[in-house]
Amino acid sequence: MVAMTKKVKTFEIIFNDPSKVYYCSGDKVAGKIVVEVSEVTRVSAVKVIGVGSAKVEYMKGKQRCREEMEYLKYEETLRLDDQPADTDGSVILRPGNKYEYSFGFELPVQGQLVSSYKGKFGYVQYYVRALMERPAQPALECKKHFEVEEPLDVNTPDLMSPTGGMKEKKVTCMFIPDGQVSLNAKIDRKGFCEGEDICIDAKFENTCSRIVVPKAAIIAKQIYQANGRTKVFRQKLSSVRGNHIISGMCDAWQGKTIRVPKIKPSILGCNIIRVEYALMIYMHIPGSDKLVLELPLVIGSGTSSGMSSRTNSMSSQDGSQASNSWVSLRMPSAPPSYCDITRDCRLDTPLTPLLDDYDGGDSPIFMNAPAFQFPPLPAYSEVDEEYNGNARMMPVC
Repeated sequence: MVAMTKKVKTFEIIFNDPSKVYYCSGDKVAGKIVVEVSEVTRVSAVKVIGVGSAKVEYMKGKQRCREEMEYLKYEETLRLDDQPADTDGSVILRPGNKYEYSFGFELPVQGQLVSSYKGKFGYVQYYVRALMERPAQPALECKKHFEVEEPLDVNTPDLMSPTGGMKEKKVTCMFIPDGQVSLNAKIDRKGFCEGEDICIDAKFENTCSRIVVPKAAIIAKQIYQANGRTKVFRQKLSSVRGNHIISGMCDAWQGKTIRVPKIKPSILGCNIIRVEYALMIYMHIPGSDKLVLELPLVIGSGTSSGMSSRTNSMSSQDGSQASNSWVSLRMPSAPPSYCDITRDCRLDTPLTPLLDDYDGGDSPIFMNAPAFQFPPLPAYSEVDEEYNGNARMMPVC
């Protein structure tokens, strides 16, 4: 930022390493304040101030909620080398010369800072501010921001351990029981870094009369606290989906991947701003609320030691596939064909949409209003066969 006045031609802050992307705890922030004047100017003092703070501000009805926390405060009065000063410390700057005030300060040790962040209702920012004080004139000010990224290691035993869960839901249609849906899912760890693949093992069952769709998404949850109130903002970052599951069938994911996009690491050490992530695995049910399972994620800086590729994940599962009883991949033999049944099963009435509102991209579900009698199943004997790896849909036992 360059401030221009009648007497000051240049007043700006330049860091010693302009290419440095971000600073960490304990790093030294160093640079110079460059001053050029267009006429003789007396300067009482040039000060440099290092500032780091978190701020939350949003409206709750007519009330303005606001909170602020300070993480860095540094101030120093700078002197010019080889430049004579008066008894009061002031110096005279003359046109045609370039004056450079050098500065440098160290950031606090690890654990006392929070990574830079800018969200919908708050931010964490760091900057260097320079003040030029002149007799009988207003002080000049310029400011330059810098990024701070606190290292967050996800290679800890807790974050490298598997996590999972199970959810089920009973579905009704106009207060009449209509079966249920369930999901059971797990991932091999909770800690990930940008660009890594999250491998999902899951089983979905559908015993209701509707066609459901399994999906997964990475969710960012921003939590802001001010004036004793909490505001949460959720955002979907990336998503994947599976195949439609018709009534009486189930589906399984083995190593289905979703990639962690380019996002900021989790912010867990700030009292007024938290940034958390979660893997949301859910089933879209037309005409009903989604069945949702959320698994917490921690996004770290750098890289993790976990396997991030789909190939490695799939190969690691081959050895333990037999022990995963909750994802059964054995298929029963196919039933006899209905072609041998000569009974006329055509519908005499048009199909009526069961739902007017459904998720974008999903087909509406249809129903036949009058009662309809399906023919009885042909008799057959069921013989277990080994799963050949091609089919994906399985009947619910």
